[in-house]
Amino acid sequence: MNTNLSDTLRSIAGFSLFILITLLLPAGRTQAQILKPGFDIDEYIELLKLTSKNSDLEFGRDMPMPDHFVLQYRSAAMGLDNAWELWINTDSSIAAISLRGSTGNTESWLANFYSAMVPATGYLVLSPADTFRYQLAEHNQASVHTGWLLGLAYLSKEIIPRIDSCYQQGIRNFYITGHSQGGAIGYLLTSYIYHLQSNGQLPADIRFKTYCSAGPKPGNLHFAYAYETLTQEGWSYNIVNSADWVPEMPFSVQTIHDLNEVNPFQNARGMIRKQKFPKRLAFRIMYNRLTRPAEKAQRNYQKYLGTVMSEQIRKHLHEFSPPVYCSSNDYVRTGASVILNGDTEYIKQFPADKQKIMNQHSFYAYLFLARQLKTVKEEKK
Repeated sequence: MNTNLSDTLRSIAGFSLFILITLLLPAGRTQAQILKPGFDIDEYIELLKLTSKNSDLEFGRDMPMPDHFVLQYRSAAMGLDNAWELWINTDSSIAAISLRGSTGNTESWLANFYSAMVPATGYLVLSPADTFRYQLAEHNQASVHTGWLLGLAYLSKEIIPRIDSCYQQGIRNFYITGHSQGGAIGYLLTSYIYHLQSNGQLPADIRFKTYCSAGPKPGNLHFAYAYETLTQEGWSYNIVNSADWVPEMPFSVQTIHDLNEVNPFQNARGMIRKQKFPKRLAFRIMYNRLTRPAEKAQRNYQKYLGTVMSEQIRKHLHEFSPPVYCSSNDYVRTGASVILNGDTEYIKQFPADKQKIMNQHSFYAYLFLARQLKTVKEEKK
């Protein structure tokens, strides 16, 4: 009898312990951070500090360290002097992929100027034995910047396996961030990853949130539509200092060929031919004067920032085979933007100086403006 009673008590105690552990486990898990949609100024400031450590330029050397992330991996330079870092937050629940921006080396700036467009779905031949296949959008008119796509081609070789390794360790939340050129590549990496997920090449339960900082324009309007569809409802932001020239780049040229196939100009030449002389002649001259300058400018951009620039690229990437370029240079601002406007105090700290063209683009300028925005938000609460 006593033996049965002891067994019963032990069973009750064991069951109680099981219940206690079961109740405590979810509570412990809820302490791990998860990403939420929407712009968070504290997130941006932390990631700005973090990604500044990936820069070799003077305009970020003395930035403060991030408060909640620890550097886990720093890549060697690759491609056109591209590099990236992996950071993990203090409770090991969120990883941050930091993409390096432009450096002081020639090949890094060649990547920026290699701005002829290529299709947003296709491949790049890096060498006879190395072809990078990618999908960044479904629309057949979507196009992106060739130089930054080249950066993605090299960086993704390391980044995707590292994401998988983090996933095996239980990390399901990732930031993607970068300043300047790093922000531009951040757009392309985000699209690339989302399509890998949709194709079953990355787990669907990984959540990515992107903070591009001072990012220039990565592609045309159809790419922007595709990107914004993928990241809408608060999963991607580009933070822009309104006095910074970099987000205004690259140069854009829009022609009638950049419009959707159904548009008022599709049959313009046919309509002109139906007019009686001399109206037909007058309308033809007017039409040519309106359309030909933009088309000529686009061809020049494609020639000099594509064909000619690729010859310089091949001096650094000897086995690279230049792709077929799109007949478009219709670069547009992409994604949800958070605009930072400087006040009189900002102008005192960061005056417009034609001799210091990176003054408004620096990490310090962006940190100053972000802290101002945080103060404004806190005062409104």
